[in-house]
Amino acid sequence: MDRPPELERDSEFETLVEIMARLRDKETGCPWDIEQDFASIAPYTVEEAYEVMDAIQKNDMSELREELGDLLLQVVYHSQMASEAGHFSVEDVARAINDKMIRRHPHVFEVADGRDSNSQKIAWEEQKAAERAAKREADAPDSSALDGVALALPALLRAEKLQKRAARTGFDWATPEPIFAKLEEEVAELHEAMADKNSDSIEDELGDILFVCANLARRLDVDPEAALRRTNEKFNRRFRAMEVLAAEDGKVFSELGLDEQEAYWQAVKAAEKS
Repeated sequence: MDRPPELERDSEFETLVEIMARLRDKETGCPWDIEQDFASIAPYTVEEAYEVMDAIQKNDMSELREELGDLLLQVVYHSQMASEAGHFSVEDVARAINDKMIRRHPHVFEVADGRDSNSQKIAWEEQKAAERAAKREADAPDSSALDGVALALPALLRAEKLQKRAARTGFDWATPEPIFAKLEEEVAELHEAMADKNSDSIEDELGDILFVCANLARRLDVDPEAALRRTNEKFNRRFRAMEVLAAEDGKVFSELGLDEQEAYWQAVKAAEKS
């Protein structure tokens, strides 16, 4: 389908902005797009970000190009809704991030000081901390060092970020050993909650265990999201392999008893190690 002439702009980005404005036009736009708001579109924004990550993990550049376009559409979509409400435009969004990147990279845009990637990461975090402190001082007296950690983050990632922020205030263990002790304590408390058959306490104590695991990952310099994704994929790979082995033996995996299923699991593990 050829593009309507009125959509032709100086750049593809400007064309995308115009397309979004047309879709949201109250008189001639798309009924579905017109009905949406920030809250209804937000889940799609998160989903598109994960699809970008999925394309990267598969090293599929064609898919990555498409998914980045879908994610870019989300930025334009939110910006269009904000513009309609008189809050800001997509130009304001671009200006804000441009200013931020220049401000946080003085070694590039002001004085070339020869930083390596590690020292730049430290400087980046220091700059972010300074900006957050200034914002807290300007916004409210009841501000916290934990301000700015988004509620909508995946829970495991949010746990890690909360702990990093707390650690900057000195609220942190110096070594992993006390974290293992804390993990044992939380596991014991989960057993107590299970014995009491208190579903609310069970959820609370299980959450504590996951939070401590995130803390342990941080202390061991392991990305907990990456670690869990790796384990998810390992389970996926091994489970599928069990189904194949069972089928080769003329069996239906789901019809086997747990002992037989476990035997296949051990066989798959052994095969991976050999």
